[in-house]
Amino acid sequence: MKLFIIIGAVNAFLAVALGAFGAHGLEGKVPAKYLETWQTGVTYQMFHAVGILIIGILLGNLPATSLLSWSGWLMLIGIILFSGSLYVLTLTQISVLGAITPLGGVSFLVAWVLLIIAAVRYM
Repeated sequence: MKLFIIIGAVNAFLAVALGAFGAHGLEGKVPAKYLETWQTGVTYQMFHAVGILIIGILLGNLPATSLLSWSGWLMLIGIILFSGSLYVLTLTQISVLGAITPLGGVSFLVAWVLLIIAAVRYM
C-alpha cells in the first residue's frame, strides 16, 4: 500500500535528520546519558520505518489483510510513543515522560506478532 511506503520513507528521513540533530545539535547541550536516550529513539524509529516500508511492499503483493494494516499502524503508533517520548525526555529531562515509552514498546511487539501471523497465513 502506497500510504505505508510513504509513512515508512518519511520516518526513515526523520530518523536520519533527528540522528544528525542529536549528534551535532545536542552535543554539549544535554548530558551524555540523554544523548544515548536520543540515539535509542532514533535507532528504534529507523528499524520500524523499515518495518513499515516492508508492510507497504507486502500489501502490494499479498491479499489485502487487516493484519498487515494493523501491524503498520501499530508500528507508527510505536514510533510516536516510544521514540517520541525519548526525544521529549531528552529535551526536557522530565523523567516521568519515560512512563510513556513502554506503551510504544508494546505497540512494536504487537505489530511484529501481527506481521508474523500474516506471514504464516498468507505466504
